[in-house]
Amino acid sequence: MEKREQMYEGKAKKVFATDSPDYCIVSYKDDATAFNGLKKGTIAGKGVVNNRMSNYLMQLLEKEGVPTHFVEELNERETVVKKVKIVPLEVIVRNTAAGSFSKRFGVAEGTKLLCPTLEFCYKDDDLGDPMVNDYHILACGWATKEDLETITDYTFKINAFLVDFFKKINVDLIDFKIEFGKTADGTIILADEISPDTCRFWDATTHEKLDKDRFRRDMGSVEEAYQEMMKRIFG
Repeated sequence: MEKREQMYEGKAKKVFATDSPDYCIVSYKDDATAFNGLKKGTIAGKGVVNNRMSNYLMQLLEKEGVPTHFVEELNERETVVKKVKIVPLEVIVRNTAAGSFSKRFGVAEGTKLLCPTLEFCYKDDDLGDPMVNDYHILACGWATKEDLETITDYTFKINAFLVDFFKKINVDLIDFKIEFGKTADGTIILADEISPDTCRFWDATTHEKLDKDRFRRDMGSVEEAYQEMMKRIFG
């Protein structure tokens, strides 16, 4: 597949057109940002980890009946994906209290929640990605009732699978953010990525953080945490 002009550059990825209108190429960067872009830095090798981990997990999720944008891994940083129109919602699942959840609700970080929670945020950096509910989403036309039902079903299926997957490599999946897109025919599929950028991973024994929180909170050993996740998944 031929790589053509750059269509878009985000905080963590570049997207290129291809010679097919149905596909594009995603290239993962080592750039790191936090707090809606207010904090910037670089995490060496992050793009490789995020690309390979996302692709591997998406292929496993496909087998579980969750359609994804994954088509083909070209090299350690670049992947062919289905072209989608992103639904402008961040879909967040929380299994354990951490981060903004702990701040908002005064629940101590590390408290296991009685059941997984689902949150939606409207994707808009200028507004700080505000949290929204189904009524806001329907009223503003960001998604339909059917879209939300599909997204919710897929999301809980993804969570159940990932919690189990990571448990086997002694990692607790604390929370994660995913995004969905619509293909040209309106089919909703999982897009974006599943990586230490978008998930909170804690070592199940030591509770050591193995994700982007190490960058957000200036904890050091950021590259090592990403590499550790890579090692646990791929051996």
